[in-house]
Amino acid sequence: MQNKTACPLDCYDACSVVVDAGKLKGDKAHSYTNGYLCPHLNHFWKQERITQPRLKGEVVSMETALAHLETLVRDAREGNGSLHYRSSGNFGLMQGVTDHFFASVGAALTKGSLCDGAGEAGVVEGRGANRVLPPEQIAGADVVMVWGRNVPVTNSHLLPFLKGKELIVVDPVRTAFADSADIHIQLKPGGDLYFAMLLARFIVIEGMHDAEYLAEHGEAFEEYYELTQTVRIKAALDGIGLGLGDIGRVLERLRGKKVAILVGTGVQKYRHGDEVLRAIDAIGVLLGLFGKPGCGVSFLGSSSAGIASPFAAARRFEPKAAAAFSDYDLVFVQGANPLAQMPDTGRVTDSLSKAGHVVYFGLYENETSAMAELVIPAKTFLEKADVRTAYGHNALLEMPVCESGATGISEYALSAALCAAFDVAIASEAAYLEHFRSCGEEAGEKTLVRGRDAVPYAAGFDTDDGQFLFLEEYDFDFDMQEDYFLISPKSPRSLNSQFERESQAFMHPGCGIEEGTPVRLVSAQGSVVLPLAHDERLLADCVLVYAGTPGVNNLTSSALSYAGGNACYQANKIKVEAC
Repeated sequence: MQNKTACPLDCYDACSVVVDAGKLKGDKAHSYTNGYLCPHLNHFWKQERITQPRLKGEVVSMETALAHLETLVRDAREGNGSLHYRSSGNFGLMQGVTDHFFASVGAALTKGSLCDGAGEAGVVEGRGANRVLPPEQIAGADVVMVWGRNVPVTNSHLLPFLKGKELIVVDPVRTAFADSADIHIQLKPGGDLYFAMLLARFIVIEGMHDAEYLAEHGEAFEEYYELTQTVRIKAALDGIGLGLGDIGRVLERLRGKKVAILVGTGVQKYRHGDEVLRAIDAIGVLLGLFGKPGCGVSFLGSSSAGIASPFAAARRFEPKAAAAFSDYDLVFVQGANPLAQMPDTGRVTDSLSKAGHVVYFGLYENETSAMAELVIPAKTFLEKADVRTAYGHNALLEMPVCESGATGISEYALSAALCAAFDVAIASEAAYLEHFRSCGEEAGEKTLVRGRDAVPYAAGFDTDDGQFLFLEEYDFDFDMQEDYFLISPKSPRSLNSQFERESQAFMHPGCGIEEGTPVRLVSAQGSVVLPLAHDERLLADCVLVYAGTPGVNNLTSSALSYAGGNACYQANKIKVEAC
């Protein structure tokens, strides 16, 4: 018997999945999924899941685990309170039902982001709202400029939409995807703001700007052009490792073409990350790319656009990237592994160890489950009903129950039990699911989120006057010279701390350290020792450690971006010592 569901993973693609006799396959009938799945979901069954609840290291029944959780919540209400730390291990909309319970009993939730908060803030500052650029629009472009996104690794189902396009890739790593491009701009990490501002400056100098479009949607472009003139051309280009010829090559490809610019998350994992997105968006505005078929600028679109939450809203928040766990009597962790994913692991470990009690609710063992007092296994996405949206397309995807299993408990069942114990009102699971389904509308073989535009910003921007808000000042504060840049892109084998995690550091062969040698990577926050692998695709002053590699966040700072409360994983310089 076949069932259709959707991939739960935190990814642009949000695949439609066929479940056939226990095997997961890509849905051939769905135009986004095109019949194939990414390596992560193909290896879903290889992940050994948590099968039984544990209390202080001893296996207990689910009834005992829930009773103990109830006691912890009651005690915390009489003391320093609870923190519900929920991330995106599962992207289903029903995952928020746990927020409903914890918000209703006065617990703190998290805000901000480990991933895209700074860029989201910049997009909203400039455009007024962060709308998804659908793949169909990207397919209509003549030129696709991919800025800091390794599409085959993080967004593989977009590849069919890029066929036949002129391709420009901006990336500090010469990936296989960059090698396939017509132009690869290998700028230094942190150089995106200067590069974007210089491109904008020369777009105006060369007369490539769309005066008619700017008169209607970007009246302040001349003031922004003046701001770009404060960037010293030679000094900036020298600092980011480029030349004037690089700007000329890019502009020649963009001239008079339908262009889509696809931006990844790495460019905004800095304190000034919002400014980077506004500067890249400004290129799109100057060229008149917004609101036109086959054109646009795409970041991670807002997956919650058009979805009204039926769950209670919290009154207290902690920053997700710098949560003070030690302030709480109870920390309830769901769909996350803060001891590996959060920056500044030393601080996180110390803070979490000083919390009154730690509860881990999830599928797999990891660093956080290992130190939790209470471990509660969750249901897989195949064993519970849900609905999901995406930040890479506008589909609303149904996630029905595809198989039964005696292991674990769903988010709804856990929340319903807690709500009953604390006399908190909660609707039926069916009512919540129907609420989310009602946010969709049929469009051929797909269901799309109601109200989302096929061509976003066609009626202008979502600002008060419909005008794009250009940067009026910028604050570039990243050291471009001393020590090594630490870069931590997504691995093709793992998703954050799930699946097959990497275990090496990578440097250019010219680093002078023999391959296979253990190296100590050192920052102001801490250190980690990893075996060295050579990679000639890297710049000489970069060290690449893939996201999810155990220990990499010993090196990263818990400083937050100036806007959006985002983790600044890319804003860390390190030293390298051969052991």
